[in-house]
Amino acid sequence: MSPSHWPVRLTHNGVTLRPLRRRDEPAWARIRQRSVSWFHPWDSTRPANAPEPGLTFAKMVTQFSARARRGQMLPWAVEYIPAGTKKPIFVGQVTVSGITRGSACWAQIGYWIDPRWAGRGIVPTAVAMATDYCFTTLGLHRMEVAIRPENSNSLAVVRKLGFRYEGRRERYMHVDGEWRDHEMFVLTPEEVPEGVLARYERNAGRSPG
Repeated sequence: MSPSHWPVRLTHNGVTLRPLRRRDEPAWARIRQRSVSWFHPWDSTRPANAPEPGLTFAKMVTQFSARARRGQMLPWAVEYIPAGTKKPIFVGQVTVSGITRGSACWAQIGYWIDPRWAGRGIVPTAVAMATDYCFTTLGLHRMEVAIRPENSNSLAVVRKLGFRYEGRRERYMHVDGEWRDHEMFVLTPEEVPEGVLARYERNAGRSPG
């Protein structure tokens, strides 16, 4: 395993990726409790015969942070500074997991956002920053995103960023109480030589900042 670069903080145009912390729990819980119907169909679950217990938020952060220090994942909180304000607020998460080195050099990205802040380009910007970091700093060669075929909001993100559809994986992950099919989207650095964030902003007509 390569040496860890953790902790990592990335910022662009009011969107920041920074390490998830235990003190994020109140904001995290408020978002999740307020928007159960938004998250419930897409939340991962554990099969009945899973040997390991579920994690509390504190244990999740501790476990994720330890893996990040070992170079196995990047558990980021997403912060956003709304227009006309100066104070960043917690709005979601972007997690790079399953970082694999050697002849593979791949990882997966997962993400979610508070529905009150959806549709503002926050998640595409955050995922683009994360992907560029994995390509340029970590030297990974393949980034994957697995999405349930019914999740139109998540599908919109990968399409905006130019992730390539690779196919469906049947019963790929336990979600919402069942083994669910997922659509797999991938990207390699050769497909986006200018960088994911730069291409996204060019296509969206945004000026780089």
